[in-house]
Amino acid sequence: MKALVFVDAFIPDQGETLGGLLSSVPGSCLGGNPADTFNFVPYPNTTGDVDTYIKPSLVPGCFANGLPAKQAAVIAATQRPLAASTLGEASGTPAWKTIPSWAVIGTADRAIPPALLLSMAQRAGAQITDVKAGHLSMISDPSTVTGVIEQAAQASS
Repeated sequence: MKALVFVDAFIPDQGETLGGLLSSVPGSCLGGNPADTFNFVPYPNTTGDVDTYIKPSLVPGCFANGLPAKQAAVIAATQRPLAASTLGEASGTPAWKTIPSWAVIGTADRAIPPALLLSMAQRAGAQITDVKAGHLSMISDPSTVTGVIEQAAQASS
């Protein structure tokens, strides 16, 4: 048996895009004018797609809110990029339609609004655990996240 655990994550349905989901509910600190939020780095020797990085000055209050300033600074400096095209790609058949799911929702998430996290988790029929944390609850409250993973593993064995 298998299980899915979504931690402060998108849970798209077929045909949905991350950009569409993000703009469907107000409150994301990553919304608005992309040039104000992201640094864009073109791929070497190609045209078209670019890597996107959250502007380092926005990471502490947006993506890493609730974490100590030093830790947020490290996250800002070591973040992995997201291809800009990813936000507009339509999702395929969702695994949550056939695999039991759990969701950890950071109630202070500023990157993906908690209302959006909750609606996606409910739609997926996920077992939901709220945690008083920002987007990176896996860092700020690892024991809760570990507990949910263990619950999912036990339920699927």
